[in-house]
Amino acid sequence: MKDERLAIHGGKPAVTAPAPSWPEVDESDRAALLRVLESRVWGGYHPSVAELERRMAAAHGLNFGIAVANGTVSLEIALAAVGVRPGDEVIVPPISFVASATAIARGGAVPVFTDVDPTTINLDLRGAADAITERTRAIVLVHFAGCPADLDAFTRLCADRNLALIEDCAHAPGALWHGRLVGSFGAFGSFSFQASKNLTAGEGGMLLTNDPDLAETARSIAHQGRRTGGAWYEHVRLGTNARLTGFQAALLLSQLDRLPNQVRRRDAAAVRLRNGLQEIDGLNPTPQVLDPRVDAHAYHIFSMRLDPDRFGASRDHVVAALVAEGVPVTASYPHPLYRNRLFETQPHRVEDCAHAEAYCRDGLWLPHQALLADPAWIDDVVEAVTKVRTASGSLARA
Repeated sequence: MKDERLAIHGGKPAVTAPAPSWPEVDESDRAALLRVLESRVWGGYHPSVAELERRMAAAHGLNFGIAVANGTVSLEIALAAVGVRPGDEVIVPPISFVASATAIARGGAVPVFTDVDPTTINLDLRGAADAITERTRAIVLVHFAGCPADLDAFTRLCADRNLALIEDCAHAPGALWHGRLVGSFGAFGSFSFQASKNLTAGEGGMLLTNDPDLAETARSIAHQGRRTGGAWYEHVRLGTNARLTGFQAALLLSQLDRLPNQVRRRDAAAVRLRNGLQEIDGLNPTPQVLDPRVDAHAYHIFSMRLDPDRFGASRDHVVAALVAEGVPVTASYPHPLYRNRLFETQPHRVEDCAHAEAYCRDGLWLPHQALLADPAWIDDVVEAVTKVRTASGSLARA
């Protein structure tokens, strides 16, 4: 007889196999690292770095890529290159990793937090437009969880108001809007290759642009203020060392080859999971229905929202029960960015962010590597959610 008890109450877990490990690795990665090792050119001037820049730019239909040390400095460099200065304002969503906002603050500018759309959890257009002042210089547009933001609307807004659009694509390599890769719409597309990301070398970052002047400025900042074609000890602007290493670039070239297939696999798994969740009251994906202009969602996170009244249990109880069932879910960010203690001493502005506050109370996440599992594993996840929903009334006793 099937054991219907929740695993948190001593029953058998619905999901008995672990989620796939991340990152995916094979002999091509080992061979790539060995080639760099044996070249004895390990730093940022190994040919693999320039090759990575070229390939990523070309894939996005752009002319310039600037590889950097991580996705935090990529945003800092992009903001500096487009001319954001101390005292300027930059609009940013409060639902993101902290670097989306601290990159603004570290340059002396003022993060202006405006609300997210409750369906996509991306920056809300009207809220952003209403927050623009004479001091606003840019918008950092995060493609949250890998879902493209409304790039038609935001490119128009920035063009109309003479603002720089910087796409924060840390969650979104491979995502497509109208058949075009995100990161190719703004003044810069900024990418992170940190360990948890869909495209990773443990750390690393990339800026993409089609503007030669912006590219030269960004590259100069990342290379100690040197200029292209200049002498080694010639420094034309204030810069830093933000170079990516040859080892990281070699790994990323190998990972880049896998990315299109991984995007397709995640998409197929997400469709299967979405279909299963349709039958379960009280737990919905964000967004529930993809905008038809989204041709590919990168699914860095499979984001969901819990209605505790309809589901029959609180988020904390549901997360604990699902984890016990073998589902690697977590709660979303604990609070919007502006509630971090660092902003007690940093100039910033917060508009009405009721939807961001609500998402931090009811959001749940499944990580992207889970969507690389086979269909049977995804079906087991749906079974686990169904099991927890059916027995939700017992969770207060867990």
